[in-house]
Amino acid sequence: MHDDQTITAMTDRVREAASDETISVAQITAALGRDSLPPNLMIPALAVVSPLSGVPLFSSVCGLLIALISAQMLLGRDHVWLPGFLMRRKLGAARVRGALDWMRRPAGFLDRITAERLTVLVRRPMRWITQALCLCCGLLMPFLELIPFTSSMMGVVVSLLAFGMLARDGLFTALGLLAIGGLAGLVLYLLP
Repeated sequence: MHDDQTITAMTDRVREAASDETISVAQITAALGRDSLPPNLMIPALAVVSPLSGVPLFSSVCGLLIALISAQMLLGRDHVWLPGFLMRRKLGAARVRGALDWMRRPAGFLDRITAERLTVLVRRPMRWITQALCLCCGLLMPFLELIPFTSSMMGVVVSLLAFGMLARDGLFTALGLLAIGGLAGLVLYLLP
């Protein structure tokens, strides 16, 4: 993976953009770059895993972002497009910086352990399945917001799948698939 595509580098770029009191979604996507759909998918997924997921409606906004970005990946777009109301959405920059600081240590760890392996899981047609799963997870997040922090589980799945696509590391894709299978099994077990 190139140095500018590491999770640490991406979170640093977003942190630099969050220098004022607030930061818009447009500023975040601009900081990640125009030709970077997997990083644009990862940032809201990782944010949902952070303590920010407890902020009302935060998980819903992130879920919508994840769904929209995943749909664009499925359509073969080369850069992210989001509707104006989402691009104008502002977040407290101090909270965003805090979440990014919290993500820095796990990001560095992930950057150190990636390699190109199990590439069959990050190429088409498997890549389409991965993108469709990210879309479904994003669409579920607004409903999971009713139970605090449950959307974080979907955030973990999307983070693993997106990181697998970004790093071309099928091991992370396999872990994401195992996680979603485990969640589905848990839900089926808990239903009467």
